[in-house]
Amino acid sequence: MKTIVKIEGLDCPNCARALENQINKLKNVENAKINFLKSTLTFESENCEKALKDVVALTKKVEPNAKIVVDDKKTSKENQKTEEKQEICASCCNLEMNASGKKTSSDKNAKQKKKLILDVTTLLLGIAIGIVIFFVNIPTWAYWTLYAISALLLGYKTYYKAITLLFRGVVNENLLITISVIGASVVSEHMEGLMVIALYSIGKIFEGLAVDKSRKSIEKLARMQPDYAVIINEKGEEEKVSPKDVKLGSTIVVKPGEKVALDGKILEGSCAIDMQSLTGESVPVHVKKGDEILSGSIVLDGVLKIQTTSEFAESTITKIMNLVENASENKSKTETFISKITRWYTLGIVVLALLVWAIVWAVTKDFDTALYRGLIFLVISCPCAFAISVPLTYFSGLGNASKHGVLIKGSNFLDACSRLNVVAFDKTGTLTTGKFEIEEIHTFDKSLTENDILFLCAVGEQNSLHPLAKAITSACKTPLKKATNVTEIAGSGVEFTLGKKRYFVGRKTKDLSSTTVELFENDKKVGEILLSDSVKNTSQETCAELEKMGIKTVLLSGDNEQIVVKVAESVGINEAHSKLLPQDKYAWISSNKSKQNRIGYVGDGINDAPSLTLADVGFSMGINGSPASIEASDVVLVDDDPKKIISAIQISKYTRKIVLENIILSAVVKIVFLALGSFGVTGMLAAVFADVGVTLLAILNSLRALKFKPKTKQDKHKK
Repeated sequence: MKTIVKIEGLDCPNCARALENQINKLKNVENAKINFLKSTLTFESENCEKALKDVVALTKKVEPNAKIVVDDKKTSKENQKTEEKQEICASCCNLEMNASGKKTSSDKNAKQKKKLILDVTTLLLGIAIGIVIFFVNIPTWAYWTLYAISALLLGYKTYYKAITLLFRGVVNENLLITISVIGASVVSEHMEGLMVIALYSIGKIFEGLAVDKSRKSIEKLARMQPDYAVIINEKGEEEKVSPKDVKLGSTIVVKPGEKVALDGKILEGSCAIDMQSLTGESVPVHVKKGDEILSGSIVLDGVLKIQTTSEFAESTITKIMNLVENASENKSKTETFISKITRWYTLGIVVLALLVWAIVWAVTKDFDTALYRGLIFLVISCPCAFAISVPLTYFSGLGNASKHGVLIKGSNFLDACSRLNVVAFDKTGTLTTGKFEIEEIHTFDKSLTENDILFLCAVGEQNSLHPLAKAITSACKTPLKKATNVTEIAGSGVEFTLGKKRYFVGRKTKDLSSTTVELFENDKKVGEILLSDSVKNTSQETCAELEKMGIKTVLLSGDNEQIVVKVAESVGINEAHSKLLPQDKYAWISSNKSKQNRIGYVGDGINDAPSLTLADVGFSMGINGSPASIEASDVVLVDDDPKKIISAIQISKYTRKIVLENIILSAVVKIVFLALGSFGVTGMLAAVFADVGVTLLAILNSLRALKFKPKTKQDKHKK
């Protein structure tokens, strides 16, 4: 049985990872995963109630700041459901809950504010007491009493974690700091001991604020999800219902200030809508009758009547939420490497510190000096800067991308985007709009008019979901009749009977344009319809920008050579391949993919799924993309705009640059201070700077990934 619970109070990615490892060691728990982005814990167990109790107990021991939020009533109800629905969601999965007494986002913010005030107050009180004992002449017993109180106020959480985890066989930075404070007291460096824990605690507070800022930027997406939809019921009256209960094809009403609950087509009204949270575009968009509109959009003025074209589970906003919520589960190689290293790094540092102590003692014959230098080594070597800044940077990069309408499914794919040097495009629905319009109708039988050809083709295509079929049926204004003996011929068309005649609609002639639909009557060609598909207005800009970045562009299409060459020339692609089946596209990517060639593939259809999976990075369209292509891809472009590929690559390169900056900064400073500390050149305060100071600098640097604004040709013109 799968269990999902909310976990509050985790402000450190490294701490979340350590807690996850400990939970996985529990006997009755399997596949435990902490999603730091959503603040949720997911695990599997045959005995959910027992496992949940064990998880709650363990969390209290390992992470005193963390808390598992459990709704016992909801949990017990869920346990009574059938096996298919046996999933506990302990009042966890929504940031904003209904008014039945559950927590809302404002309650959560108030609680976080209280926690911050308590932490800061405790810290300031500890510092104040420390100042008193060092600058006021007091009796010895009072000195030691106040010293102990000050040290406890400044770091009681750190000491508790260190001792608890040590008994579970885990050695981490909490133990390093605890040993340093105790050691400083032993060698009578009392002030430096308090400074170590004070600065470390200040660093943890800033770390929590930085993570919270990053998390809130992503949680804004959750608040895009509408709480209700207003439908026109059978009586013709307006009725407020849950978006989950709205059926496909229903009519919903959206008023000024309200969010569009489901994707749809506007039946009545016109207005300006705010799509900034969806696509990153700050300028309102004007929509009118006949336009398509995305769920999550905010109506700024006017009233819209919308016919829904998707159910809640398939709506744009739901897809976005699912992708964003799971984005942090796929780790980059750098992040995974840092995670693995920190497991053994701390233990190795303790051993090296003992070695430094032994060598210095042997050389100087001074126990206190040797111990002091060993402690300096411990403090400097604390892995916080690496363990916190790397995942936080990727976390910020993913959040920034989502703000700009680019949903990247994990930091590994964010990394991969930065290395692309080839981007291959599908044509229809990717570089072109995928919305076909009839250009010409030809009739080859004098007894049939153009309207007759259109009507007969529409009769045959009325049950098809193909874009060409939709264009033909929507263009036909004559009421359609029901055909009989309908037979679909895969990859060719449809045969059907109308009256006493047998018809075929589709394509029989070889080397014919894929945007031409033929009509045969009793095996005689009697007409054809020519359709056109316009190029998206940002396709040319996208290809030009990619070429400027040194990324080669390629067009892979199943269309005929004439059309493919025409589209390639119009968007500025030099290499184009036509008449490709899905397996041919797959083969092209397979044969060209190598360590030197990192290939991105952009597509929107079911037939693109294999290529999207094979490519180093698969980009799919978020609106008109098929569920299969969205599932197979690594990056989803929310508004189907190919220009967002540029944003994805720029954000990924910038994020990776910051990751490398943090790693180099932390490593260089630590190595320099380790050498200086081992030879007695620097003291404990310098060691604290090398640890906490560098960690804070790395955290602040990480947040730059959240603020970065990708630049496009259009943006430059605006300036």
